[in-house]
Amino acid sequence: MTSTSTPPGLARFNVLEEHAAAAALREACASTAWVRHLLAGRPYATLEALGAASDAATAELTAADLAEAMAGHPPIGRPKPGDPTSAREQAGMADAADALRAEMLELNLAYQERFGHVFLICATGRSGEEMRDALRARIGNSPKREREIVRTELGKINRIRLARLVEEDA
Repeated sequence: MTSTSTPPGLARFNVLEEHAAAAALREACASTAWVRHLLAGRPYATLEALGAASDAATAELTAADLAEAMAGHPPIGRPKPGDPTSAREQAGMADAADALRAEMLELNLAYQERFGHVFLICATGRSGEEMRDALRARIGNSPKREREIVRTELGKINRIRLARLVEEDA
């Protein structure tokens, strides 16, 4: 028999005061529209329901909303100093050789020049080489195709961060 009760961390998130819940959600995604969408859907019975709401909100983000979300992400290979989330997510670059770091810097700059924003990839569990190869492959995309990929990658990142949010809250 499976339990249908809401997991403790998610239950606590559901009853947070709106400003506290909004602050917690902004740690997961910097998009104001995404945060508003998830706040409006509370309470969530399951992590899957929260994830589905995140997916729906991510799918509805405008170009400006996506830009706002991406502004909250540091470039690959340069996690925010003192930010355990970006350091954990970019762990695949932590022990990268100097040559790989230099190549990533060069590729990141070329990507930013081409698309006007940071290269966004769900880095969790990926090696530095895998991220470099993905960046190399994606830099030739059309802006429209790249926006679709960015939206997909953002959705993956948001789900991981939400799961961690309600686990840590527990």
